[in-house]
Amino acid sequence: MTAYVYVASSWRNPIQPQVIDALHAAQINCYDFKNPEGGTGFSWKEVKSGSTPGVAGKGSDWESVDDYLAMVNHPRAIEGYAADFAAMERADTFVLVLPCGKSAHLELGWAVGDGKRTAILLEDPVEPELMYRMVDHLAPNVTDLLAWLGATS
Repeated sequence: MTAYVYVASSWRNPIQPQVIDALHAAQINCYDFKNPEGGTGFSWKEVKSGSTPGVAGKGSDWESVDDYLAMVNHPRAIEGYAADFAAMERADTFVLVLPCGKSAHLELGWAVGDGKRTAILLEDPVEPELMYRMVDHLAPNVTDLLAWLGATS
């Protein structure tokens, strides 16, 4: 049985809360970056008002390198990173919930490199990605993911 799951995803992912709820319902202890234990999830808006990072070419509010460096070194950003990374170190299992962006993929890559159990909850339809072969499990749905995690019905 899994002891602690780090759920990596995106603030914009509409099913991330449902995945967290399913894990809790199955009595699987997990990290919810939007609602971490004892705090609130980090948002770029906390370090620069009006900041809404997005995808290039899709109405994003990209920052200059200097602005970004100031933002990423802001005490609140450092605090948010520390909370997420502490949960990453605690976790024995990582689940990437698609769709998501760069941070979640970097978190999953770190987990693979650290030898943690890893899975990706695929979206349907799914964009093919060759490097997803490096994870332990590709889950087509939440039911399959829960079974892989050892949840009993």
